[in-house]
Amino acid sequence: MVIFGIDIRIYFLLFMIYSVIGWCLEVIGKLIESRKFVNRGFLIGPYCPIYGYGALLITFLLKKYTEDPFTLFIMAILVCGILEYLTSYFMEKIFKARWWDYSKRKFNINGRVCLDTIIPFGLLGLFIMYITNPFFLETLEKLPEIWLNILFWVLLIIYVTDTIVSTVVISYIKKALKFIGKELDNTEEITKRIKEVLMQKSPLHRRLANAYPKLETVKLKIKEKKEEIKQQVEEQTREIKKQIKNQKEEIKQQIENQKTEIGKILDKKIKKSENQEKKSN
Repeated sequence: MVIFGIDIRIYFLLFMIYSVIGWCLEVIGKLIESRKFVNRGFLIGPYCPIYGYGALLITFLLKKYTEDPFTLFIMAILVCGILEYLTSYFMEKIFKARWWDYSKRKFNINGRVCLDTIIPFGLLGLFIMYITNPFFLETLEKLPEIWLNILFWVLLIIYVTDTIVSTVVISYIKKALKFIGKELDNTEEITKRIKEVLMQKSPLHRRLANAYPKLETVKLKIKEKKEEIKQQVEEQTREIKKQIKNQKEEIKQQIENQKTEIGKILDKKIKKSENQEKKSN
């Protein structure tokens, strides 16, 4: 299959190349930060798919902007920023855990993306479109058919297998949350407990805990929820009391009006009766 004049197998190999490059950048960054090697990413192998997907989106969507570097820079920020935001959102919804949080950084959007991370995306877009893509595409297109097939199928099988196994491992967090969440009502305590459980499991679970030390379970504190519900009940109670008071005032006013009307009717009848008596006399 050919997309935009390029074999889909070449696109997949390009995806894997950028995923490996992204993994290397993550590992180097962690090595500088903590001075130790950490296998970053959701998957077991040495690749971070989000970088591969970002590179492919830039390749597919931004080719028409290559004549305008500034526009390409801005569009790369938008494309990769949206990708990072959606990845964070759906991973949180699926696995009930937040894998990164930029809430403490300036200019962030719901803690999922921030200015510090999206600016490099723009530079990455320029680097991909002007430097690495021409080189990688030219190199991959020169591969003999047999080697192209071998690389494609071998890497595809490895990647799919890794994705399945890693998904099962990550899903353990959601399962553990159901049990631990019944015992504890504090998000920080639950997160700490889950990390402890992960460290006691298989090497794959320990790798996940080490890869995302800032992992946070997504669970509202029950005490905070109770306070929120209590406040809502109090507000509703005040509103109901206010409505009852207004209704009382309305009913009282209606009774007064009815009394006045009845009084007027009685006065008329009395006057009419008096007039009739006078006439009869």
